[in-house]
Amino acid sequence: MVLVRRFEERAARAYTEAKVGGYCHLNLGEEATVAGLMAAVRTEDYVFTNYREHGYALARGIAPERIMAELYGRSDGVSRGWGGSMHMFDIASRFMGGYGIVGGQVPLATGAALAIDYRGGTEAVVCLMGDGTTNIGAFHESLNIAALWGLPIVYVVVNNGLGMGTTVEQASAEPELYKRAASYRMASARVDGNDPVAVFQAAELALGSARAGKPYLLETISGRLKGHSVVDPARYRSREEAEALKAADPVAAYAVRLHQEKLLTDDLMAEIDADAAAAVAAAANFADASPHPNVSTLFDFTYATPVPNDSRRLPGDALYPTPTERMPA
Repeated sequence: MVLVRRFEERAARAYTEAKVGGYCHLNLGEEATVAGLMAAVRTEDYVFTNYREHGYALARGIAPERIMAELYGRSDGVSRGWGGSMHMFDIASRFMGGYGIVGGQVPLATGAALAIDYRGGTEAVVCLMGDGTTNIGAFHESLNIAALWGLPIVYVVVNNGLGMGTTVEQASAEPELYKRAASYRMASARVDGNDPVAVFQAAELALGSARAGKPYLLETISGRLKGHSVVDPARYRSREEAEALKAADPVAAYAVRLHQEKLLTDDLMAEIDADAAAAVAAAANFADASPHPNVSTLFDFTYATPVPNDSRRLPGDALYPTPTERMPA
């Protein structure tokens, strides 16, 4: 949890320094959900996320250096610098992305679960999404298919109370989002996303159900401490709401809990924090030193296999060849 917190703070700083381009969405405030959920996922399982993904990539075991380099758009990044914050992908750790389209990952994760079932595998799929995704058609279509076919998948709704700046209560006729699974006779639960142990236990139960051919919908209540993205000042929140979120900070709250249970000392906490800070500093230095990808590689990963006549036209190139270029040599 501390590593995710320090990494995201450094990512926010790098964005203000113009080292991170495009959009950047942080897991600040959602560290307990990240840690608890990923602790329950097995090495062979597949993880699909939305665009708020840095913490999940870290918890999945991807090196902080590769993640930070991807944020910087460098060739040593996890997606070789072409994906950026929202489109990380690492087949070795079965981290299947990062999707910029809201809900774009849900049908694909369902398809992966179908492939596992078709092959008779023992893996499971975890598909993460925000609360806003539960209002799109693909969410309902995917849950319906998963329930009909008994697919090994857990759909996880990280409910931070806001779809960008709109509250769940204003956007959803049923704001208790886990109840939507009842339409498909799918097991579901809601859990305190600020408690990593509660999330871990709920995720283990959900994954056990999925492996037994009974898909599951898990909702974690986990407020984000900042705006929707690093450029969002979150003015739609009142001062009281912001203070309440700060008071419920899951990293600080879990440290207090571990102190009370005699599992954590001040010295150990300082050591954990120093280790995380050093790892993040090393990641930032690595990203700074990593080269930019060559423009000639821009289209190298558009398709998994060669496709006839695929366009490799760069911005500024002519749309059609000139008569001279069309003539045979």
